[in-house]
Amino acid sequence: MALCTSSLIITSTSRAIPAKNQGSSSASILRASCVILGHPYSTVSLPSKPVSTRGASPKSNPLQATQPPKYVYPDPIPEFAVAETKKFREEILRKLSKDEEAFGDDLEMIVNVCAEVFREFLHKEYGGPGTLLVEPFTEMFVALNEKKLPRPSVAARACLLWAQKYVDEDWEVWNSKSLK
Repeated sequence: MALCTSSLIITSTSRAIPAKNQGSSSASILRASCVILGHPYSTVSLPSKPVSTRGASPKSNPLQATQPPKYVYPDPIPEFAVAETKKFREEILRKLSKDEEAFGDDLEMIVNVCAEVFREFLHKEYGGPGTLLVEPFTEMFVALNEKKLPRPSVAARACLLWAQKYVDEDWEVWNSKSLK
């Protein structure tokens, strides 16, 4: 980003203001004070007085930060967790069974491990859109790896991609039905 200072209107005071002298040198460092009055195309006008002197007593602070409103996510819905886990299990089994030679006889075990981690997450932490975390899928990978099951990264990634595509959408559909 380039800064074009030639279009700014700047005025300088004629007196120099000494900066703090650091060290034992007797030479003073002088600096010129200047005020930027405005940009010729600007519609914003700045007050001429410093903020600290405009109508405020020294004890009050006119510029106070306010806390942004805090959004509280809804609690997990156990019925949704059960239904979504069932759907997850069925669809992950179907998806991973397409690569049967990679998973072999361990396919059921892999799906069971992933579904159990997913079920726990939905029951304890998932509270709707914006609360789908990566941690349960990392836990899936770790659990599959610890059990020395084949292709843990492929299985965990498939689970993550499925969840990203369907969970928030399913939550919205679930809640729109429950409101009717």
